[in-house]
Amino acid sequence: MQENTKMAKGDQTRQKIVEAAAAMFNQRGYEGASLAYLMEKTGLKKGGIYRHFTSKEELAAEAFDYNWTVARRARMEHIDPESAGVERLKQLIANFIEYRSPVPGGCPILNYAIDSDDGNPLLRERVSKALRGWTRRIESLVREAIERGEVSAGTDPKTVATLIIATLEGALMISRLDRSDDALRRAEQHLYQYIDHDLAPRSAKKPALRKEKRSR
Repeated sequence: MQENTKMAKGDQTRQKIVEAAAAMFNQRGYEGASLAYLMEKTGLKKGGIYRHFTSKEELAAEAFDYNWTVARRARMEHIDPESAGVERLKQLIANFIEYRSPVPGGCPILNYAIDSDDGNPLLRERVSKALRGWTRRIESLVREAIERGEVSAGTDPKTVATLIIATLEGALMISRLDRSDDALRRAEQHLYQYIDHDLAPRSAKKPALRKEKRSR
């Protein structure tokens, strides 16, 4: 019983470190994250922190997993399972904009992708795994919409998922630099139009109005 209590306490300490590191890495990046800051936030010494982690790389990877779990939950929580495939696709886009990650620093995939690009294979694999999971989720919604006849049968789910993610992440980067949601709102409207018009079955598309020739 005593051993189980010690294990539980150790898990609690580890979780405390991960949560503190999550905000630090997400805001400051891998290189900007300092042990001194983490010690101040957790009240632990260097030995107390690295008793639970073998390296800074492992801690950063665990912090990313925590950040992504929180962000993913915020994006998926407000999706109505009873809605049609296209509507759920739009809800996912809206959630990206309306329900930001409660962890300071913004989208962890955008933040960590830069840090994991070179020299950190463990972190790169965690970020790539998260991106693949998000991509597959969007692909599944597109396939469902195709089966329901809401989206053209010739639509490639992978292409749609890539365009949606790239548009949202790019708009988020611009919005953060501009300190304005304008780019995100524009991206949202563009993606809605893309879904409603470019992906719609031919039978659902309205023909363009022809201009009548004026008689001379």
